[in-house]
Amino acid sequence: MTQRRPGVALNVVMLGPPGAGKGTQAERFARTHGIPKISTGDILRDAVRSGTELGRAAKATMHAGRLVGDDVIIGIVGERLELPDTRPGFVLDGFPRTVPQAAALDSLMTGRGPLVIVEMVVPEEVLLRRLGARRICGSCGVNAPIEWITACGNCGGTLVHRTDDGEGIVGERLKVYHRETEPIVEFYSGRPTFRRIDGNQPPDAVTAAMDRAICEASAPAKEVRL
Repeated sequence: MTQRRPGVALNVVMLGPPGAGKGTQAERFARTHGIPKISTGDILRDAVRSGTELGRAAKATMHAGRLVGDDVIIGIVGERLELPDTRPGFVLDGFPRTVPQAAALDSLMTGRGPLVIVEMVVPEEVLLRRLGARRICGSCGVNAPIEWITACGNCGGTLVHRTDDGEGIVGERLKVYHRETEPIVEFYSGRPTFRRIDGNQPPDAVTAAMDRAICEASAPAKEVRL
């Protein structure tokens, strides 16, 4: 298991297309290391529910049927990273999604220690198969890992297929990823804390590979200043 050195946070960004397994692996790593997993979906729901200024802006945008803009997302993530539970580190799942968001994250990381970026690589035919079979909890909305057979391990709700994993939608989602999110890989790939792992393995093997990659990337010789 990755060991966190005293005073040095484990700050991790998960990259990869839909179906790569980012959420599952981020949840595992966060739970094992006692740091929060932060997803933009969760952040948006929490911000809207709590009625913050940024949450109200996000709610108005979503109700108008538009994508939440970079400025709102960056502001919400910035608010989340100010909470004390992120001091030992965090795992970001779903942020950044654009190069401007990635650049803003660099600014948010000032004084917080190194940022480790993990890209999960999975063949597209495997992604299509996974997305077609993926399920979520119909009650709390959490993504279901493979070990959950019929019921949600979080709240006991019934597992259902995601509406955005339909056959016609999946291909479009992958196209959007290649067009809008892959440039982030280029943004990060030259950094000494960037790691690429094979996500087309059994979940436990991916977990072990991710842990090794983060351990190596967060070693003292790899630390960089942004």
